[in-house]
Amino acid sequence: MSAPSASPQDTRRIASGLAAVLPALHRAVDRRIAQDFPHPKLPEGQLALLRFVGRHDGVTVRAAADALMLKPNNASALVTQLVGLGLLERRQDAADKRVAHLHLTTVARSRLDEVANLVEGYFAEALHALTDGERDAIGSALGALQGLAQRVHPAAG
Repeated sequence: MSAPSASPQDTRRIASGLAAVLPALHRAVDRRIAQDFPHPKLPEGQLALLRFVGRHDGVTVRAAADALMLKPNNASALVTQLVGLGLLERRQDAADKRVAHLHLTTVARSRLDEVANLVEGYFAEALHALTDGERDAIGSALGALQGLAQRVHPAAG
């Protein structure tokens, strides 16, 4: 791995810019979804769990809690809430009845897909309004932003 070549001032400027633009981008998308999505918005913890289960079908409650940095009892409470809302299924492990595997319901999968389509549409519309150079710059930065997200994650250290 090569040493960083950016000056401390450049690094601070970039960090400050990201700290400003990312929450603003998140809020803008959130507001658009609130306007266009016909279902009530779930609390962020519930959404995070649903998204995680959507990417890791059959995950255990314990593994989901670890990945989302939740206390096991808090993860269990979220699971109970989402099961009650008909968005998550908890299935006992065939070999160990103490272990539960999580699966999205058809309703949850449909709603997550609907939100993903809305968000992709918002970004496609906004990207279309940018110049070719701006689109290229954003496209080129995606890999670096994914790496940054992994390094900012507390479990990365």
